[in-house]
Amino acid sequence: MPTLDRLHISIADQRLYGFIGEHLVLRLAVSTALNGAGERNGSGCTPRGLHQVRARIGEGLPSGAVLRGRRWTGEVWSAELDARFPGRDWILTRILWLSGCEPGRNRLGAVDTFRRYIYLHGTPDSEPMGVALSHGCIRLRNADLLTLFPRVPAHCPVMIDEAACPDWAAASLH
Repeated sequence: MPTLDRLHISIADQRLYGFIGEHLVLRLAVSTALNGAGERNGSGCTPRGLHQVRARIGEGLPSGAVLRGRRWTGEVWSAELDARFPGRDWILTRILWLSGCEPGRNRLGAVDTFRRYIYLHGTPDSEPMGVALSHGCIRLRNADLLTLFPRVPAHCPVMIDEAACPDWAAASLH
């Protein structure tokens, strides 16, 4: 599978778009923050602007692997496990940990994406995609994350914004 050059996450569309050069090659449904867009620590919002993938975590783990503190607990998500921990914000399968690239906007101080632990991560398949429901992270279906993860290198640029994707990108994949 070819490596992606960059990702674009549209909060308006609740979609992740993956590009190689100028060609859109991947489009996935996501779930961004229920609280909307924002950069402040403790806001529960999805941070905007240019980011990069600072760390790739979970390679080789099974789909549905439960991650806490960026480490596998040894558990794999199930409805029974979910029933034992109602309301838990599940981080599953893989983590792409983001770091802001814009000092004062999403890097350093009270707006630091990396220190806010903002990830692209898997979530239970029972959670809806295309609807803003997260606590700030970008949630994906586990199967989609397994498709995405090997194509995203460390330091891959990730733009997060509130704009809808242009019609040409939303309509076609190369």
